[in-house]
Amino acid sequence: MIRVLLVDDDALVRAGLRMMLASAPDMEVVGEAADGGEVVDLVERCDPDVVLMDIRMPSVDGLEATRLLRARPRGRPEILMLTTFTTDNYVLRALQAGAAGFLLKHTRPELIIDAVRRGAAGEPVMSPEALRQLIEAVTPRPAAQDAPAPP
Repeated sequence: MIRVLLVDDDALVRAGLRMMLASAPDMEVVGEAADGGEVVDLVERCDPDVVLMDIRMPSVDGLEATRLLRARPRGRPEILMLTTFTTDNYVLRALQAGAAGFLLKHTRPELIIDAVRRGAAGEPVMSPEALRQLIEAVTPRPAAQDAPAPP
């Protein structure tokens, strides 16, 4: 059984994720948090395999909560960011903080379930839009040529 912790400041989003994950026979939601400040304590109490975490939350955001989790001596849980935002290099910042994946909230439910399975197995997970942003962030743009190249 894959144990999942949901972290999102929107109660409706958490309820939707809980219902969606309940449809998977191999998953169990073991806890929920409305803010990243609750995550470390919940991880200690609930021992999840995967944390699905929003980036923008009112007090402690998902990036800081991920850093706090990664500062612990244990490697688990895997952290998958699930957000509506791919701007401002959030993808790169989430990965640098220690997230194992980055998904957008408009991702189809079956793909989110598959991503949780893959994340629990230690595989990196990335939505296509997030992957595109990551590639743009780490790939230098070719410089414009002012003069034609010599023959």
